[in-house]
Amino acid sequence: MNNTNNPQHKRQGKDKHFEVQMKRVFAAFKRKPSTMLMVSIETGILRANICRYIAKWQKQGSIHLLKQGLCKVSKHRAGYYTTDTNLFIQPLKLF
Repeated sequence: MNNTNNPQHKRQGKDKHFEVQMKRVFAAFKRKPSTMLMVSIETGILRANICRYIAKWQKQGSIHLLKQGLCKVSKHRAGYYTTDTNLFIQPLKLF
């Protein structure tokens, strides 16, 4: 049977693609606290995907919202996230 016509085979390729993206995004947040838009521009990965990865990592406790501030790119208020466990602090309290 030809593997190119097998839907399961195609699915595995997509999974690998997103797995590679997740590793690149995780590493970018580990290098320095950043907003989703900053990491999107740095990595070339869609912000929607980054948002999905952050939601997954928050459930796992692998990423932390370090602060709220002005994004250096958009100049709008945004969250700065980090995956560097040395920078994790108590949960941010928003008033």
